[in-house]
Amino acid sequence: MLGLMQNQPLLISSLIEHADRHHGDGEIVSRRVEGDIHRYRWSDVARRARQVANALDGMQLLFSDRVATLAWNGYRHLELYFGVSGSGRVLHTINPRLHPEQIAWIANHAEDQVLCFDMTFLPLVQAVHARCPGIRQYVALCDEDRLPRDSGVPNLVSYESWIGGQPTTYAWPSFDENSASSMCYTSGTTGNPKAALYSHRSTILHAYAAALPDVMSLSARDSVLPVVPMFHVNAWGIPYSAALTGCKLVFPGGALDGKSVYDLVEQEQVTFAAGVPTVWQMLLGHMKQNGLRFTALKRTVIGGSACPPAMIDAFREEHGVDVLHAWGMTEMSPLGTLCTLKNKHLALPPAEQMKIRLKQGRAIFGVDMKIVGDDGQELPWDGKTYGDLHVKGPWIVREYFKGEGGDPLVNGWFPTGDVATIDADGYMQITDRSKDVIKSGGEWISSIDIENIAMAHPAVQMAACVGMRHPKWDERPIVAVVKKPGMDVSREELLKFYEGKIAKWQVPDDVVFVEAIPLGATGKMLKTRLREQLKDYKLPSA
Repeated sequence: MLGLMQNQPLLISSLIEHADRHHGDGEIVSRRVEGDIHRYRWSDVARRARQVANALDGMQLLFSDRVATLAWNGYRHLELYFGVSGSGRVLHTINPRLHPEQIAWIANHAEDQVLCFDMTFLPLVQAVHARCPGIRQYVALCDEDRLPRDSGVPNLVSYESWIGGQPTTYAWPSFDENSASSMCYTSGTTGNPKAALYSHRSTILHAYAAALPDVMSLSARDSVLPVVPMFHVNAWGIPYSAALTGCKLVFPGGALDGKSVYDLVEQEQVTFAAGVPTVWQMLLGHMKQNGLRFTALKRTVIGGSACPPAMIDAFREEHGVDVLHAWGMTEMSPLGTLCTLKNKHLALPPAEQMKIRLKQGRAIFGVDMKIVGDDGQELPWDGKTYGDLHVKGPWIVREYFKGEGGDPLVNGWFPTGDVATIDADGYMQITDRSKDVIKSGGEWISSIDIENIAMAHPAVQMAACVGMRHPKWDERPIVAVVKKPGMDVSREELLKFYEGKIAKWQVPDDVVFVEAIPLGATGKMLKTRLREQLKDYKLPSA
């Protein structure tokens, strides 16, 4: 016997209809690439998203045709999120930090028909358009008077002229909720990137889960600043959860320096922000240098890479901001876990609570996870045993677009490539990427632990730990360090800083000072490239 409930598909168009009907006067604030601040409401997003849908219909784009973006976080990009997917096409957000050759390859592999881009990226479009014969229409996200007379880009129109003459009414189509809604390519640090192809159903379920109290806890009372880019994994799903809850959205555009982010947080009384550690490092540095404080910010989600304990301390102790550690992947839409305390933890001493906060957190509903050994057997949740982390759930890929890379699943589970522990309460902690784990004398050493200790030193701006070949121990760790401007620390001082914080055999064998640590397109450290830079390095102990 089946239930007797109405059968309405879970579609992205329902999110913008809800925001329009129930939160129409909710504010959307954007710092534009032109430098000014733009303000309007959810009702305006809905109206202009309908114009986007009409423009795509006018081009006679087919169902599931791909519409690409090269854009910062802003109101026009938000309109594309709903107008493209809501009309049955697939929104393809491209990471502009990738190499032009990779961008051209991705656009061709995705078979993009339209490319919408911020004027910041005009030189990038000029560099790749000749290699993208399938793109029929280029749309610059600007007013008509901002369009260059001779851009060299064929079929280029301004966004405002593209949608300006379109009707503001549109009947959103109804279709299978499992239809593709959007796609995002992995960063592709080795070989060609692969695309995760999200569905309307997976996106809606993810939006619900992300807004839960033990996850991002979003509400109509929040003013939300997504620093995490909309061009990568849908800004962690925040645009969708924002429409679902009706919260105020504050977009930073491309101005991600400490001062710009701080000014926007204060001007718009941001209560919740989300981003990667590198951006928060710049923000905290600017605030410390200028003796600044937050007046409204209450919590921030930090993901993308492990958040250094020193950063959690700075937010909590100096500014009263609750740091929520999160973990996920492009292949997971992206949220998998988020770290919030349980009721039984509230009475623990601060030091014991901190041990929990440093973990990536508990699986949110919709995600199941396990750790397995080399034999594929599940390992115990004791908080000590290391294993390869596997996940499954309704917003986790079952295969990549066009079947690239073959079947990625292992007995129905997606192997994340992370090494982790899980404790008895279900708190997961990433100890390393499987390709970065250091095995010394048969024992594992967590490069993340070594990096976190180095980052706690007041003179260290960034640290990356890698393993180096050793004739006796197989591998030994070294730590590459970028010093803070105007500050100094010696090799001996930093190695001494590890005493009492980690087992003696885990202390790195050496410190290498570098001008910069290579970062990937999503802000993560590229240890493969760092190893290439250190290919001639020899361990002192070797």
